[in-house]
Amino acid sequence: MMKHAKGELVARPPSPLAGGYCSARCARESHRAPNKVFYVNTAPAKVGAGGTALPTDQRRRLLWQMGFFILFIVAPVFDLFRYDLTRNHAIVLGMEWRLGLDALFAGGISGTEAAINILLRLLLPIIGGAALFIAIAWRWGRLYCGWLCPHFSVVETINRLMRRACGKHSIWDRKAEPAKNPDGTPFSINRWWWLPTLLLAVAFAFCWAVALLTYLLPPAEVYGNLWNLAPTRNQAIFIGAATTVLSLEFIFARHLFCRYGCAVGLFQSLAWMSNRGAMVIGFQRPRAAECATCHAPDGPGYAACEGVCPMRLRPRQAKAAMFACTQCGQCIAACATVQRDRADGTLLSWIEQEAARQNEATVSLTGRRD
Repeated sequence: MMKHAKGELVARPPSPLAGGYCSARCARESHRAPNKVFYVNTAPAKVGAGGTALPTDQRRRLLWQMGFFILFIVAPVFDLFRYDLTRNHAIVLGMEWRLGLDALFAGGISGTEAAINILLRLLLPIIGGAALFIAIAWRWGRLYCGWLCPHFSVVETINRLMRRACGKHSIWDRKAEPAKNPDGTPFSINRWWWLPTLLLAVAFAFCWAVALLTYLLPPAEVYGNLWNLAPTRNQAIFIGAATTVLSLEFIFARHLFCRYGCAVGLFQSLAWMSNRGAMVIGFQRPRAAECATCHAPDGPGYAACEGVCPMRLRPRQAKAAMFACTQCGQCIAACATVQRDRADGTLLSWIEQEAARQNEATVSLTGRRD
């Protein structure tokens, strides 16, 4: 990692991301380009019910996830966005969104006017939205996945419950980790946690199935039929099939879907990997020996940064091995908790621009990749 010639760290004012420290070299780089800085979250942490520290960034991320999950459920109810199959047109912000094809078929407009309508009302919004989405991913990575995605919030919830049940975040993990939080406090593993884990997985799946159906049919009709326990045949088939598939996915394949099955995540990762200066988790390799703190008697007994990663990645590796990183920052929070008594603080931090390039350059023969 970039350091001053004497190896000390130089304090900087809080950043928009987290606030904290940056190395002297990054300070010089940021003087020329303000975005080229090295960030560490040093905000005070509060202790949650499980005994683990919850830094400011993680509290903020949890609020974003909760808010977006609620938006995902209620958006069709308030006609913020949905496609009504009974009317054959979309509804956006309470307004009907038509392509004008009915007028074309009725002879009210020409083919040229219909083509312009399709361009302005369909293609340009899709292309513009996709370009903005990819631009954000190119600069900051899979922020949507780690901070907003309603599926990923379910993944993290099931992870926490499953660890309580069997000591592992996933049934596919090779071995269970010690039953300790990153701050070294123990917690109990009890197989009875399987009951709430499975019930909540099915409940989330049912919630998702109903929400998806309301994006296609009038929400009042869907919820009204469910309230009266009288869904139509097609509604019952859709909800039953979707609940079954999503339940199996949440229990057995939620990580696999996020890594390999989600097109939204895949395109974000591809855009992010194409930018060597994108925001990434930086590891201070000269201090690698301090990772032994994780295995101290009062430590968690495992690599905390790896243990908390919801995607089951190894954050200390190079960016090339972090293709599925969701920028959730849990590894940074865990490392900061383990290293809380050290003056230098965490070994992991957000870096970008020149700092990101130099972090990757340590594996090259020349010392730089550009």
